[in-house]
Amino acid sequence: MVRPVESTADADTGDRLRRIQSLTDTELARLGVDELLAEVLERVRDLLEVDTVAVLLLDPSATYLVATATRGLEEETSQGVRIPLGRGFAGKIAAERHPVIIDEVDHSNVLNPILREKGIRSLLGVPLLVGGDVLGVLHVGTLAPRTFTVDDAELLQLAADRVALATRAQMTQAERSAAAALQRSLLPAQLPAVPGLELAARYVPGGGGEIGGDWYDVFDLPSGRLCVVVGDVVGRGLPASVAMGRLRSAVRAYALLTEDPAELLRRLDVQVQHFERDVMATVLCVVLEVDQSLAWVSSAGHPPPVRALAGEEGRLLEIPTDPPIGLTPPRRRRTSKVDLPVGSCLVLYTDGLVERRHEPLDEGLERLERAVRPAPAEDLCVRIMGRLIGNATSEDDVALLTVARPADSGTAPLRLVEPAVPRALRSVRQALRSYLGSVGATPEEISDLVLAIGEACANVVEHAYGPGGGLLEVHLEMHGRRVSATVRDTGAWREARGVNRGRGTTLMHGLVDEVRLDRDATGTRVVLDKTLGGMS
Repeated sequence: MVRPVESTADADTGDRLRRIQSLTDTELARLGVDELLAEVLERVRDLLEVDTVAVLLLDPSATYLVATATRGLEEETSQGVRIPLGRGFAGKIAAERHPVIIDEVDHSNVLNPILREKGIRSLLGVPLLVGGDVLGVLHVGTLAPRTFTVDDAELLQLAADRVALATRAQMTQAERSAAAALQRSLLPAQLPAVPGLELAARYVPGGGGEIGGDWYDVFDLPSGRLCVVVGDVVGRGLPASVAMGRLRSAVRAYALLTEDPAELLRRLDVQVQHFERDVMATVLCVVLEVDQSLAWVSSAGHPPPVRALAGEEGRLLEIPTDPPIGLTPPRRRRTSKVDLPVGSCLVLYTDGLVERRHEPLDEGLERLERAVRPAPAEDLCVRIMGRLIGNATSEDDVALLTVARPADSGTAPLRLVEPAVPRALRSVRQALRSYLGSVGATPEEISDLVLAIGEACANVVEHAYGPGGGLLEVHLEMHGRRVSATVRDTGAWREARGVNRGRGTTLMHGLVDEVRLDRDATGTRVVLDKTLGGMS
């Protein structure tokens, strides 16, 4: 029989007070969460003279109760007992948020077979509540029939309140720690070094210290282009951070299939609509051409980037804004072409940078425009954060990413030092494409030089070193309109084996104006020169 709790008078007021004091003892506040939980369960078992005590907590999906701590019912935790919300004894308590008493346990009122197998005859359970939220259930049981009273229920509810507060504090701290760790692992530890570009970034959690779903990312594409992404998942805490991690990984995966920002975001939207129906996010995706003079931009509900040209103040880009990811059925998205000449900069950010309570959004955007001036990327980050955040604490997370094309970047040499292994060749080729694009080489000239220099690098990987390995060094510099590339190693070359060898040198001669080979006791140096006829 299941019955609601009915009020009865307690004849022994002194005993009741003693029992209450045992559960409100200030000494309990000095215990850690695990120790407090263990102590409260022991006191409940002694005070109520019961045989079993159990705490079940809602899982992250809020659809099941999971056995978390027990006394006398250790099988529940060791077997990972799960009770559906709304079903059975514990499920009913959590769903209806009030105490429940069962005078006689049977198949009709208890779902968990362990309770019946243990011979439990009577049960009393109360919800774990904090601020109107249900965290789980605390219940007790006896091996002999027992008529629980309202005083028993009140005492158990008092214990449940203590357990609920401690559990919420532990869950909040654990979520914050996990979210912060996840955020740190997913945000780039170091932005890539891209010849001709400067990159800088900031991430600052909101005022409550609870990590959200803001992120930024920068990575190279197979073609040598550069993809820059800033996004903001709706929500707070660990769920938003986990969703952010999945979206970030999906963006990188789809970037291998398409380099059109609009198509990339469309594919991301399809995935979220199908697999992540409770997730919504704003995302801004920018793809920079190899020569960095053009950027292709697509916005999924995200604030527009700010661009500043040489000698000018920043201006919000007038680009179309499509719906956020996960908001409406997938539809065609749009890409805009944006010029990014030498001496300009581009600023991407999340709304925490510009939104303020009791202030129109336009004021924050105007403040950002005034703060943006062409400058080194790191200096620009410092200026923006100083002007828009200052000593205040933002209510929301802030992610900021600055991209700058310094006016003198074309004349700076390119120096690369990589391990002489096959996987390094891809990084070298991408760096070459970026550098040559930044100095104004035509696509055909870029292709010729990357192929010729790449062949010299491949020779180092294959022939310069034995099993011990070594380093591959590449140096490019401009002499007016002439590119001079040096590929160097410190190995002792092995003779070419097999037929049809030595074609690499012939290929290099056909692609550049001059090839020089120097070999001595310290290693080998290959110098390749080519005049860029496409430079203006």
